[in-house]
Amino acid sequence: MKNIFFLSIALLLVSCDKFLDVQPTGKVIAKTGEEYRALLTGVYHNFPDDRSLTTLRTDELTIDKATITAEDYNAYFDMWTWNDVTPDEKSTSWNWRRFYHTIYIASYVIEKESEITDASDVSISQLVGEAYMFRAYSYSILVNLFGKPYTKCNPATELAVPLLTSADVDAVLKRSTVEEVYQQILSDLNMAKRKLNVDKWEENMRYRFNAVSADALLARVSLYMGRWQDALDAAKTVVEAYPELEDFTTSGYTMPDNYKSKENIVSLEQIMKSQYKGIGYPNADFISSITTGDLRKNRFFQAKTSQVYDLLKGGKNECRSTFRSAEFYLTAAEAAARLGKLDEAIGYMTTLIQKRYLAAVQTNTINSMKSMKQDELIDFILENRRVELCFEGHRWFDLRRTTQPCIVRQYDGKTYTLEEGDSRYTMVLPREAISANPLLSTE
Repeated sequence: MKNIFFLSIALLLVSCDKFLDVQPTGKVIAKTGEEYRALLTGVYHNFPDDRSLTTLRTDELTIDKATITAEDYNAYFDMWTWNDVTPDEKSTSWNWRRFYHTIYIASYVIEKESEITDASDVSISQLVGEAYMFRAYSYSILVNLFGKPYTKCNPATELAVPLLTSADVDAVLKRSTVEEVYQQILSDLNMAKRKLNVDKWEENMRYRFNAVSADALLARVSLYMGRWQDALDAAKTVVEAYPELEDFTTSGYTMPDNYKSKENIVSLEQIMKSQYKGIGYPNADFISSITTGDLRKNRFFQAKTSQVYDLLKGGKNECRSTFRSAEFYLTAAEAAARLGKLDEAIGYMTTLIQKRYLAAVQTNTINSMKSMKQDELIDFILENRRVELCFEGHRWFDLRRTTQPCIVRQYDGKTYTLEEGDSRYTMVLPREAISANPLLSTE
């Protein structure tokens, strides 16, 4: 067991002279199911929090001189102003190495499936299913950081990130296309769905992938790909397995981003980590746009002044949410609406509205939906998605796949602008990765 954890740490921290920045210094000795479970537990513990970090690039967070320390300014200001070309040397960067560490370990577990001992076939299947999920989930984030949005490019020719599907630390790979990465994700999800067999983990193990995880990620990925029927079908499966929503019309609700929430499906990632939450505050224009009667305004935010609100989401270790049921009500509604199935979309939204709006405005809100044209209903769903999933690492990816709007920042008398359709909606590959492997150069 000790050597397994040593391997995991070594793979994460070793020198940068290989493509993956990983080079084991010892031998992998995992043999038993218990040892492979320990190996995956280490990966769960060290999984990157980059979805949370994307919040800094969105229209959700305001920073000013009164809210940020000199240390945080050096760490996060470049991210907040989309300065990807000449960032400060102390600036926070994306966790490229940790993602590929995860992918390497996942590929290793997959390859060793037939060699795992002292475990039942069911347990081995679950372990390997989780490994497929790790690989698919890692690539779903990487391709949406470093590849252009699937629906806004030619995915067959546009380059994204390298694909590693074997536990080969000597592999020196070129970037794969957006299409190739998405096809690998879909392939891994297909395998994960066959392998995963734990319907629900007990509360303290909800960070692990369960049997519905593959459909949850498939729904999200299909939404990003614009495959509306696939997104709708997968989201339906998730909602049927996890139909419960927290009821904001009562006083007995749990914050839905809490891993103990009835909405929680998988709680791998910490949402809006305290170090990000503490550098600014929610955008006042966003807060003011929330509809009268929408209880989320007071459940997710607390007013300090007329322009400054505290964020009540995130900032604590128990605030962990990778997949939760409300996302999939919204995904099903959006996909149905885009397919022209307006009644079905309204049905999903009605269920959500009944848990999120004051009773006094629910009927009018639902009736208003019924009178909307298709485009109006889609806009209404997207705005509810913005409110419901705010500060949970979804907004940046939603901006990318939809309108890629212009965002303007003001700080200390200076203006910073992300133009509509700006190339900075896609990240440049980390300099350390290109230095380690020139084949990754975007030139």
